[in-house]
Amino acid sequence: MGHRVQESAQVHGSAEIGPGTGVWELAQIREGARLGADCVVGRGVYIGTGVQIGDRVKIQNYALVYEPARLADGVFIGPAAVLTNDRNPRAVTPEGERKGAADWEAVGVDIAEGASIGARAVCVAPLRIGRWAMVAAGAVVTRDVPDHALVMGVPAKRTGWVGRSGERLKDLGDGRWECPVEGAVFIEREGRLEEA
Repeated sequence: MGHRVQESAQVHGSAEIGPGTGVWELAQIREGARLGADCVVGRGVYIGTGVQIGDRVKIQNYALVYEPARLADGVFIGPAAVLTNDRNPRAVTPEGERKGAADWEAVGVDIAEGASIGARAVCVAPLRIGRWAMVAAGAVVTRDVPDHALVMGVPAKRTGWVGRSGERLKDLGDGRWECPVEGAVFIEREGRLEEA
């Protein structure tokens, strides 16, 4: 089974697209990008040079994924979300000259397995979003997010924990948390969550 690319999408010849992946209208996939199997790339999505994307990743309409981002298997990127790549963005050097590629160092956002980034959220690189974490719509993430954390706000702060289903975990007391959907139990230690 091959992949599907809509006619109006721009996919560079050096980009790799896995089987079963669909690329919708007006999407742009740059040089050396790699997309795994069974991904969905929505209308108007931008995927930068060399970006690495795992299997079964869903990137919704008009999301911007700048290099050198890495998205693991099962990641969800909501509509119009942005993964940045410049710590100190400027159009010009201190001398007023236009900046070129050699005038800055790209830094990336690393998103671990199963994590979700909500609509219009902004992830300010460099940072890591942990496994099965969830970033709320409209959040601005400026620091690393632990596994299973639910973060929201500007700047984003942890407001709870979520399971693999995305549902908030139930507080059992004594640092123990339970997923209401799967029944999995987790232990909270020093701001981190581990499966019991």
